[in-house]
Amino acid sequence: MPDMSASLALTHLVPLAKEIDENKVTPGVLGFIVFAVMALAVWGLMKSMSKHMQKVDFKESPDAGSEQPSDSTPQRG
Repeated sequence: MPDMSASLALTHLVPLAKEIDENKVTPGVLGFIVFAVMALAVWGLMKSMSKHMQKVDFKESPDAGSEQPSDSTPQRG
């Protein structure tokens, strides 16, 4: 004798399945997999970029010919 709760569950799920529009297109499992792969690729690229940006030295050497006075008032001669 089959399990009565399983058949009862199926009778409740059948009307729910009929309510779904058969002409409606959904991304499904393939869409989720593509989205997950793209998200992992962006995460990997951001992690790699962060590692490379930490290696960059932003200190600039001052030019000897373009020294300006430290105060903000202009010099008058």
